Amino acid sequence: MPVLLPVLALAVFAQGTSEFMLSGLVPSIADDLSVSTGSAASLTSAYAIGMVLGAPPMAALSARWPRRLALTVFLAVFVAVHAVGALTHSFPLLFATRVVAAVANAGFLAVAMSVATALAAPERQTRATAVLLSGVTLSIVAGVPGGALLGAWAGWRAVFWAVALLCLPALALVVRAAPAGTGGGREVPVAGELRALASRQVREALLLAAAVNGATFAVFAYLAVIATGPAGLPGGAVPALLAAFGAGAFAGVVTTGRTGDGRLGPGLRLTLCALPAGWAAVALAGHRPVPLFLLATVLGGLSFGAGSALVGRVMRTASPEAPALSGAFATVALNAGAVAGPLLAGAVAGATGDARDAAWVSAALAATAAAAVLRPAAARRTGARADV
Repeated sequence: MPVLLPVLALAVFAQGTSEFMLSGLVPSIADDLSVSTGSAASLTSAYAIGMVLGAPPMAALSARWPRRLALTVFLAVFVAVHAVGALTHSFPLLFATRVVAAVANAGFLAVAMSVATALAAPERQTRATAVLLSGVTLSIVAGVPGGALLGAWAGWRAVFWAVALLCLPALALVVRAAPAGTGGGREVPVAGELRALASRQVREALLLAAAVNGATFAVFAYLAVIATGPAGLPGGAVPALLAAFGAGAFAGVVTTGRTGDGRLGPGLRLTLCALPAGWAAVALAGHRPVPLFLLATVLGGLSFGAGSALVGRVMRTASPEAPALSGAFATVALNAGAVAGPLLAGAVAGATGDARDAAWVSAALAATAAAAVLRPAAARRTGARADV
């Protein structure tokens, strides 16, 4: 495995921590900056929207640069805006830093995925993608709970400083180890790459990734509410529940990295079929602490394993014809799901008054993904029988 991959995963770990850490910091930010809780919570939406909107233009722009320069600039900007966020007493400025951080994160991740797949042999591209995305899962296992503890002990500003400091070793190693010339100075044939991304195979892989990630984050956004509400757990149990989900997610990504090949094989199909049943089980049994912890661990593994495999499929099918934009659109698909899933879950849970009903949204999204995968296979079997 190229030494650069763990370095990029470290940076992705810091960025993933930044993306998800605000869930535990909203009350202290609201109090410190004298804004409403809803306003403070909007910082999470600002980051997600910045990720969705920032990835394609940043990937297209930076494709003209050397890979080392692109990764260095995006990571340096990410560090700088976290320092500004830690120092500011202005909510509008803090909001702006979140948007800029998300755009830098989107650009870094898009370039990093392209670099990771370029460094790996074709049969190892899914593993390279999984190593990179393991940084996101580790941020859920360790970064988010650690950020919540640090915020409770030293305040939310300390968490922003910690994210910035965590990026510095990765920044130094990127400057030393990233490829210097790949991609530098070339124009991106945007129209041609967009045509490649619109092909049926790539389009289906992007939609599947969005649906699976939407299902994942529809419940993830409500895990704390389910735990402290229907399950009757104390607030102190929430970090442990999030860590259980993250541990499963990490195991799923690692397993996919070892076994996935970017194809819709039997393992991936079986996982996609299991997810709707798993999310339905959360809706039905989420009021019991032991099943909730077990389901969170198992579904974290299945969801992130499937998501990682689908990103690997996007990169496998799109990279040959769209090397600059394939990583960007994989980023867009994941974050579009991360935005849409919680919004749909919020609408349903708000209408019913039961946070567990967010899991029915996850079950519906996962069932849609499973049906999309199974329908062509069923059609092929039907056609084969008709030919006999």
